[in-house]
Amino acid sequence: GNAQAMGRRIGCSGARHAGGQAVPNGWQEAGMTLKKLELRVPPLALAAVVAAGMCGLSWALPDLHLPMPRHSVVAVLLGMAGLGVALAGVVAFRAHCTTVDPLRPDGASSIVSLGVYRISRNPMYLGFALMLSALAVQLDSVLALLGVPLFVFYMNRFQIKPEERLLTAKFGAEYETYLGKVRRWI
Repeated sequence: GNAQAMGRRIGCSGARHAGGQAVPNGWQEAGMTLKKLELRVPPLALAAVVAAGMCGLSWALPDLHLPMPRHSVVAVLLGMAGLGVALAGVVAFRAHCTTVDPLRPDGASSIVSLGVYRISRNPMYLGFALMLSALAVQLDSVLALLGVPLFVFYMNRFQIKPEERLLTAKFGAEYETYLGKVRRWI
């Protein structure tokens, strides 16, 4: 999920910003409303649906394959990189005792900006995109490649932007500074 701490550990039960002031408890208290699809589909479930669609298109339209030498090696490398990046994001969140639940970014206890979060604000989502890229390469399908930008578009619009709004409302200038320093994907 989205980054949630500036590297300060505040304890797993903390409900205070690293500076000590109380933070809004959820998006309702922050006076925010969510659009119908925002923060509704778990990113892992979305990635699974996109992967199934990619496989279906590859199977239904086998003539639209894009032969690529050594595609299996490239696919394995992309998949391993994606898994590694996603797991690094989870480990960093756990180390800072903040939520990894992408449907509840208002449960964030801190802004994580160390480790992989110095490179990407969304390493878990980046990892999913890399794994979908690995699948597209393995399938050798031109149409399967369309799944990756579709996933990125959906995540930007219905997951990441709402997360950024909520975290900005919760953490203020500290989070806005982080937004200015680290790119959304890579």
